[in-house]
Amino acid sequence: MSGANPASANPASANPASANPASVAVGANPFSRWAVLALVLIGSALFVALLWMIGTGTGFGSTNNGQAHAEGRGLNGYAAMAAYLEKRGHPIVRARNAGLLDKPGLLVLTPPAGADGKDIEKIVSKRRYIGPTLVIAPKWLAIPASSEQKGAKSGWVNVEGTYPLQWKGFLDDVTLVQGDVDANGQPAHWQGFGLGGTLPSRKYLQSAKGDTLVPLVAEQDGRILAAFIDDGGSYPALEDAALGSMQSDPEDHELYPLVVIFEPDLLDNWGMADRRSAQLIDALVTASEVEPGGPITFDLTLNGFGRAQNLLTLAFTPPFLAATLCLLLAALVLGWRAFLRFGPPLAAERAIAFGKGALVANAAGLVRRSRRLHLIGGPYADHARDRLVHALALPRTLPPEEADAAIDRALASRKADAEPFSAIAARLRRTRRPHDLVKAARDLHALERMLTR
Repeated sequence: MSGANPASANPASANPASANPASVAVGANPFSRWAVLALVLIGSALFVALLWMIGTGTGFGSTNNGQAHAEGRGLNGYAAMAAYLEKRGHPIVRARNAGLLDKPGLLVLTPPAGADGKDIEKIVSKRRYIGPTLVIAPKWLAIPASSEQKGAKSGWVNVEGTYPLQWKGFLDDVTLVQGDVDANGQPAHWQGFGLGGTLPSRKYLQSAKGDTLVPLVAEQDGRILAAFIDDGGSYPALEDAALGSMQSDPEDHELYPLVVIFEPDLLDNWGMADRRSAQLIDALVTASEVEPGGPITFDLTLNGFGRAQNLLTLAFTPPFLAATLCLLLAALVLGWRAFLRFGPPLAAERAIAFGKGALVANAAGLVRRSRRLHLIGGPYADHARDRLVHALALPRTLPPEEADAAIDRALASRKADAEPFSAIAARLRRTRRPHDLVKAARDLHALERMLTR
């Protein structure tokens, strides 16, 4: 049996660097340029998405809370109505900001029973010369469906009765009546706009009374379920569909109508299970002077989903959205140009380089920065004398005056007309101007080279 050389049997042990192919040299970049690019792009995208979510309120709580509004998907909500109108070609805006309520087009208000009537009146009054307004009164006391109920989904509710409505400050001359459906001994059957249908609930019926109401939809016993307000405006389409006549003479032809739905089951998700409710919506929107494909805004501010306007919100809202996109594109271009730089990165130089030359350069820079050049003339002459004493083999114990005289004699023996060392040294010591100092130092250096050759 022959023995094996450990070094030759395991080549990796002879070269530690080759034992770990994944090892990285000291000072090398541990990330590739594509990894850095991916980190920057992902981080930037997440940051912009966070700003957008904060500005728009997206992702911060669900609006499907089982209440009667355009995002509610329970029996008492109006999500089906909004979705249907959107399918019919109307741009739908679910307004969570008060600034969106005075835009042209139909505005649909679904205030809760506890809303302030003065707030409703303020919104309606601002729109009378902008566009038609549709107000749907609430009716049901809705309880969120239990998770134990079979097939229950998020936002579903159980209706447990009616809720008393008092909107003081809005249509105070109109009286809301909550009564039984079978007042005439039959299921509630509505009629209006040449249509007819049966309400889904057989327990409660909500109607209204008032001298300014012009009925559009009524129960078969005459109770008013929907009407527009007789306020002196001219509304030909609504007048043609009305079940009664206006008491006042139309005077203001620029006024837009105010339509009120007192029985919400005509248009809510529960009522939309009947296709005749969808037909009623089409007829009602057309008679309210909404053009085909005209915008329709569903208000959510009165339902507690209002959001204050701020700079971040404006940044993601037209027309400021265009400027925000331009800034993002500019940042993307700058980042891409920085990523594709020309040539390798410059290596940083040491603050204090190695070597005697660097040390002299640093010292010279310090003296120059301190503006004390005239102080180095004497020490420079003394060091030159010491070097010449050593080069000429003169005794090191000679006093300075005798050493200068000996150097002058040595210089005169070589070049009689040369300026003596003592004269140049004296000139170097007494000079103050940088130019004269440099000239004297050069003369002394030339003399030193002449004597040391």
